[in-house]
Amino acid sequence: MIRFGKTSNGYWRRVLTSTAIMIVTVAVIVFFLPRNSGPQFRYDVGKPWMYGSLIAKFDFPIYKTEETIKEEQDSIADAFEPYYNYDAKVEKEQIARFTAKYKDGIPGVTPDYVATIADRLHRLYQAGIMNAPEYSEISRDTMKMVRVVNGKKAANIEIMCMYSTMTAYEKLFSDPKIAAQKQALQRCNLNEYIQPNLRYDEERSETELGDMLSGIPLASGMVLSGQKIIDRGEIVDDHTYRVLNSFERETKRRSASVSAVPSTIAGQALFVATLILLFTTYLRLFRKDYFEKTRSISMLYVMITIFPLLVSLMISHNVLSVYILPFAIAPIFIRVFLDSRTAFTAHVTMVLICAAAVKYQYEFIIVQLVAGLIAIYSLRELSQRAEIFKTALLVTAGTCGIYFALQLMQDNSILTMDHSMYKYFVANGVLLLFAYPLMLVIEKTFGFISNVTLIELSNTNKKLLRNLSEVAPGTFQHSVMVGNLAAEIANKIGAKAQLVRTGALYHDIGKMKNPAYFTENQMGGANPLDTMPRIDAAQIVIGHVTDGLKIAEKYSLPGVIKDFIKTHHGTGKTKYFYISYKNEHPDEPVDDTLFTYPGPDPFTREQAILMMADTVEAAARSLKEYTEDSISNLVNKLIDQQVADGFFKYSPITFHDIAVAKQVLTDRLKAIYHTRTSYPELKKEANTHPNPPQGRKLG
Repeated sequence: MIRFGKTSNGYWRRVLTSTAIMIVTVAVIVFFLPRNSGPQFRYDVGKPWMYGSLIAKFDFPIYKTEETIKEEQDSIADAFEPYYNYDAKVEKEQIARFTAKYKDGIPGVTPDYVATIADRLHRLYQAGIMNAPEYSEISRDTMKMVRVVNGKKAANIEIMCMYSTMTAYEKLFSDPKIAAQKQALQRCNLNEYIQPNLRYDEERSETELGDMLSGIPLASGMVLSGQKIIDRGEIVDDHTYRVLNSFERETKRRSASVSAVPSTIAGQALFVATLILLFTTYLRLFRKDYFEKTRSISMLYVMITIFPLLVSLMISHNVLSVYILPFAIAPIFIRVFLDSRTAFTAHVTMVLICAAAVKYQYEFIIVQLVAGLIAIYSLRELSQRAEIFKTALLVTAGTCGIYFALQLMQDNSILTMDHSMYKYFVANGVLLLFAYPLMLVIEKTFGFISNVTLIELSNTNKKLLRNLSEVAPGTFQHSVMVGNLAAEIANKIGAKAQLVRTGALYHDIGKMKNPAYFTENQMGGANPLDTMPRIDAAQIVIGHVTDGLKIAEKYSLPGVIKDFIKTHHGTGKTKYFYISYKNEHPDEPVDDTLFTYPGPDPFTREQAILMMADTVEAAARSLKEYTEDSISNLVNKLIDQQVADGFFKYSPITFHDIAVAKQVLTDRLKAIYHTRTSYPELKKEANTHPNPPQGRKLG
């Protein structure tokens, strides 16, 4: 590999940066992790206990279930006798009003009816009269009792022995003597003298009911320290289920003490820090180059952080199921933008951290590892919508399959299995489809470029490329040929073919400003640079790099495409004008910078490939004769000179890659320019046809 060593300043800067990222990642994750302390088990009624023998380490009560407590509360509430205050003043006032109004008798009836009605009203008030709505509500249970408070005494009375204002009026007219004069008495509006004398004592009733409800015991038994709760393989019944729930509840209560919280946080910090340190060690050993790219290292740690945060929030707020989260999106993005080994390592780290927050860790880890592996294997390059759909389908099927296998191992019966989890796996697969639009967010946030974007950029109908083909058709054809040559080299050496092809299409867009000054656009006409001073001519040629960057900025091309524009000539010289100037001014010192491209030199394999393909394709046009030897010599000479000039010293391209590139360029140029074997010359003999054709080619 051809590259320079690293400066000590750059090394320590990267160390400090990676350390800071690690500390921030650990701190953020630990801050959001739920403070679940003590053992966490999975168990269900009717299922076998999957763990070892469980012994109580302390005394704890066997708490009742919420359903049992609710039933007891409802039973007490139903049997509760509410308090009503008896108001004797109501009877006196209403009877006094009645007798005062009819002291001279009731028209149409005998005088003794006033005393009779007053007596009947007295009887109704003595039984008790309530508001009609209250009476209707409480009388649904005919056996209901209420407590009537009269002074300092309280008596239990059945609701059926009382009246509402309406039933009291009906009771009054059900009396045979009063019913006989009903028509005349109805004109008296006797309902005006029937008012509630029983008033609900809300404060006393609620206080009494609250005391009774608070007296319900929350536990129904005790488990003593050292007592066996359950052993491996035993079936969890209703009682054991309550005991296990009580054990977890008591454990959580005990560990919620002030002294336990710092211990829990310390354990979580140590756990997360260990995993993050192991992941960072992997990067240090096998992917050192990622530390040189802020975008790469940032995306990796963000991906590892974001899903543990989502899991922690869902667990803390009891929202749905964590299985609905599309964890496989993280390895998909890392695989597409970086590599598959790093994708798997990051996924394992992320899943193990998430497992610290969930309850069923074994099941969670297995299911998510399978989902991540399927995603990495099935999606090598995300360039079409169909690919992400296929991956989502495979991940859904894989997670359902592995969960079904885990259930079979635990339940041994399909009929007793819990099928509610499969809906979350399906929802997970649907959410995984959002990887396609989210890829644009990742690109814009971290500065990556995907094959989807590259394919869109390489569409020759895009405005910029269409303008290039119209303004500088020769340059456009040159760019297309360079792209084809570079893509074939990239395929041979395992580089990114689509990236280098797209970069090649845009590498010379700066020539659109002055297309007539470049030979490929002159159509065999005069070259205006020949009549210009060498320095001015060199500046025009060099300017196509800076002009290209301005155009790229105008059209918002991605940074990686701009890098191809900057590096396709590196820091090389415009040798034709440089040598011509030196020959014309042999005694003058030459300012090399006037003839030197701004650079930088290529720093990726794809940029190095483009430089080789661009130089060779342009030079091949000037060959006078296209033969195997001439093409091979040209390719070797140009690329060897680039290596000697140190253009590839910052690029991670190997000598083997360069050798493969030479062979590909030679073979392709031979095919493009149709180098063929010539016919042998016919020896002159007597009686042969004179002047045989010389040097005719096959085909």
